[in-house]
Amino acid sequence: MASVAQGPNTKIFAEDWAQRLQDQLDEPNKFKEICDVEFTDFYTLNRPYHVDGTVATLNPGTAYTLAGIAETNETLTVNQHGIRANFIDQAALLQFSYLKQMEMATRHAVTLNEDIETKVYADFANWTTFDGANIGGSAGSITVSATNIDDIITGIVREIREANGESLLERNGGFIVWRPADFELLQRFMMANGFNMADQTLRNGTVQGIRYMGIAHYSSNLLTAQHVMAGVKKIYSVGILRATYGQVKVNDSDPNLLSGLSVVSRVDFGVKAWNNTKTCLFNVLVV
Repeated sequence: MASVAQGPNTKIFAEDWAQRLQDQLDEPNKFKEICDVEFTDFYTLNRPYHVDGTVATLNPGTAYTLAGIAETNETLTVNQHGIRANFIDQAALLQFSYLKQMEMATRHAVTLNEDIETKVYADFANWTTFDGANIGGSAGSITVSATNIDDIITGIVREIREANGESLLERNGGFIVWRPADFELLQRFMMANGFNMADQTLRNGTVQGIRYMGIAHYSSNLLTAQHVMAGVKKIYSVGILRATYGQVKVNDSDPNLLSGLSVVSRVDFGVKAWNNTKTCLFNVLVV
C-alpha cells in the first residue's frame, strides 16, 4: 500500500497520476455511447466488404451461372494524436496538495477524451448530408425551431429506413447529438406535448439524456459549427491505441534544465465512417 510522500518520490507520484487518469478515462463519454470504439495495438484496422449479387431466375433443367465475389477492403488508420504536457516546478511540486495534483490528472483525462469526441464530430464530410430538402423544405441549412424539430427527428428515421438500415436501427438504436440551444427546443417541444421529463437512462448506454420518438438525444458543445451528428449507433468507428490510452509519463530528471519535472499523457486514435453504413450517418446542416 502506497504511503503519502514527504517530498518528491517519483515512484509513488507517478503511480498516483496513472491511477487517477485511468479512473477518469473510464467514465462514460458520448462518443463511447454512439460509436463503435475498438482498443487496438495496431496502426491499421481492416474492414473488407463485398457487394451482394442479384438473385437470378432459376429455370429447371437449365444450367445456372456461377458469379464471382469481388471483395473490397477499407481501413481505419490510427494516425491522429493528442497530447497534454505539463511542467511542474520543483518548489511548486512540494507546495502542491495531493488534491491539486489529482485535479490536474483529471483535467488531462477529460481533455484527451474531449479531443477524440471533437475529432469525431469534425468528420462530418464523410457522412450523408441531411438538409432542408429532407424535411420538405428548400435545400440548404435548417433553422432548427420548435415547429420543425419533430420533422428533423422523423426525417432522420425515414432516411435510415430508405437506406435499408431499419434492422440496424432496431438492433443498435438511433441518436442525435444536438447543440445546447437545439436541445432546449426539443425539451420545450416535449413539455408542450405532455412528455414526462423525469430523469431516465438511455437504452444501450449510461450517459444521461433524453429518449424521445424512438431516438436517443444528446447535447454537446464540441460539435463543429453548423453541423449536427445523427444516425444509427455503433456504426461509426473509433480506433484507439491501447498502449497509450490512460497512461502517463513522469520525467523527474529536470527536463530542459528548468528545475522541476514534466507530466505527459497522450492519446492516439483514428475515426472512420464505413462505406456500407455511412448512408445511416447524417451530417445535419443547421444555421
